[in-house]
Amino acid sequence: MKRKYLWTSGSAIIALMHAASAHAQTADTPADDAELVQSAIMVTAQKREQRLIDVPMAIESISGDELAKLGVASVQDLSFSVPGLTMREDGPGSYTIFIRGLANQSGSGALVGMYMDEAPLSLSGYDQLSPVALDLERVEVLKGPQGTLYGQGAAGGVIRYITADPVLDQVEGKVKGELYTVSEGEIGQKGEFIFNTPIIEDKLAVRLAVGVENGGGWIDQPEAGIEDGNGTELLNARGKILWVPTENFSAKAMVQIQRAETELGMGYEEADRTVDVGPDRSKVMIPKKFDFNIYNLELSYDFGFAELASSTTQIDHDHQYPFSYIAREGNYSYGFVEGNDDRFVEAEQFSQEVRLSDASDHYAWTVGAYYSDGERSLTADYEYAYAPGGDLYQGGGVLYDDLFYYSASSSESYSLFADGSFDVTEKLTLGAGMRYFHDEQTSLIEYAPGTGTELADTFQSVDPRAYMTYQYDEDATIYASVGSGFRSGGFNSAPFDPYEPENILTYEIGTKGNTRNFQYDVAAFFTEYKDMVRRRLTEVNGAFLGESSNIGKVEVKGIEAGLAYQPMSGLTLSANASYLDSEIVETADTDQVNQVGDPTDYTPELSYTLGVNYDFDLTPDNPAFVRVDFNHRDKVTYIDRSSFVASALPQSSDALNLLNARAGVVVGNFDLEIFATNLTDENKSIDPYQGWANANRTRPRVVGVSAAYNF
Repeated sequence: MKRKYLWTSGSAIIALMHAASAHAQTADTPADDAELVQSAIMVTAQKREQRLIDVPMAIESISGDELAKLGVASVQDLSFSVPGLTMREDGPGSYTIFIRGLANQSGSGALVGMYMDEAPLSLSGYDQLSPVALDLERVEVLKGPQGTLYGQGAAGGVIRYITADPVLDQVEGKVKGELYTVSEGEIGQKGEFIFNTPIIEDKLAVRLAVGVENGGGWIDQPEAGIEDGNGTELLNARGKILWVPTENFSAKAMVQIQRAETELGMGYEEADRTVDVGPDRSKVMIPKKFDFNIYNLELSYDFGFAELASSTTQIDHDHQYPFSYIAREGNYSYGFVEGNDDRFVEAEQFSQEVRLSDASDHYAWTVGAYYSDGERSLTADYEYAYAPGGDLYQGGGVLYDDLFYYSASSSESYSLFADGSFDVTEKLTLGAGMRYFHDEQTSLIEYAPGTGTELADTFQSVDPRAYMTYQYDEDATIYASVGSGFRSGGFNSAPFDPYEPENILTYEIGTKGNTRNFQYDVAAFFTEYKDMVRRRLTEVNGAFLGESSNIGKVEVKGIEAGLAYQPMSGLTLSANASYLDSEIVETADTDQVNQVGDPTDYTPELSYTLGVNYDFDLTPDNPAFVRVDFNHRDKVTYIDRSSFVASALPQSSDALNLLNARAGVVVGNFDLEIFATNLTDENKSIDPYQGWANANRTRPRVVGVSAAYNF
């Protein structure tokens, strides 16, 4: 079989292992011409199409085919394959995402932005719509502050889900089924249907994608008689229409819906694969429902001298979920309190972006404006058992139930931004950009209906960037950049004061390139994170209230490197790694949570991936592949001196070592695969939040088969 290997899964920081099997098959290229070609990878991280090696920032771009072969269905799965990317999970679909040591659950906004095509998915720091992988062209992970081009909420980076566009000139599609079994759990099923058809050839086409899933749970709540309760019933559907009436104008509309329900929806579990609910272990909590609708319209017109682009997005989100907390030994609240909540979130957001841009042989520029208007409310019905004497487990304490909590917030913001670059010589490019951000927020918190007072404030920021790229070889560059990011301040409930904005500044230098059979990326960075917000629990009149405040300054140093090497046709070896050193270097006198010298939360010191992929011909008409991936992540920690005794700190997860394998063969129009994840059946804590019984663990070993028919 004749083929040419194209690395469609590269990164400007590290040569991703995902490159291994992303190849293009051509009938006219000899097998001995197999090569890794990073210079051919195209990305749109700077909101214009560029070669990956020309972009002066750290990027990982993973193709849709590679995501499937890696078994990446969620952003949690993605974190195991991208060193330096971590997160906290509060049930399926609910993730707080961190990149490069900027790991902080406190604060009202997101630190890492998420996008589906041009649609922003971050409604707040706690409400980020994490889509399940379905008919994706690629995922781009942008590391480091992206404040200039992506605004507030992108201080740590951006994750972009690029979905497949309608094809104007052919009918195509896929039907796929997957069956798998979870060790000590239940059987799970997945189905996928994709259909693309032109309506007017070369002018108008529609593309539909539908995914369904059920089963696959493994967590029990024995006191409530629930087994394997964390399997999710999922419907994920997308429709896209592309209209290109002229060479200069195009319009693209997208509707994305998700409906997900999970019986045991907290996501937390103990080492015996059960979940505890406080204070009544037998209480049946409400199921988790994570639903959203995304509506997006993209318009583009090429004037000749520049291209005008518009993106209009409306998001509606409903989320109900259970929450429970149990103070474990070492927690100051051990023996004093346990509780649970039924929480109901309603959120909506409208956004509009307009950009004018142009790129010639010697310069490129973008100017634009962004507007966003969002609202969010949270209603909670909660209860807790409280024992002032600490004798909760000796029969003491009083149950307070049917309690009420309500919060409502709004944010109306606008931004103006510009970015441009110029080729000083054939090899040297210099660039700079700036964004002005203005945010008007309101907040209302009530512990009884009608008792709260609405607070309001305005936050502003100017976020510049500067960068250079030097092309020292046709397929190799070195770059340097300095970029800034910003996260708005926010509000506390009475009697606590509001907190101020946070600011991030990152300096980075890196290089990336390839030869015929070798590919590399290296980057080093230094980040200053000022006025970091931290949250502590404070007892006020017998109730535990959260207070967020600016505590000081953090510094993060890191290096990321990787390579992909093809010693022979069809065989690719790859490795990548991230080393992070984060430290709190200044803290306020009033800070009860951290001390100077503490690391930031959820930050692994070392994480790396190793991969081996072999593509071969089972027969002349049946191409096949075998791949093995190994992912390691050091333990991550959590420190809160207001909640834990010194001997119980830091709270820590386990180190993770996950081994996955997959093999497949093409038989006519069918793709047949067998796969296994977590082959060694590791049962490890992913999350360090164990002192509140709020940690999730690695999924048990999964073994499955899939079959897809392509037409």
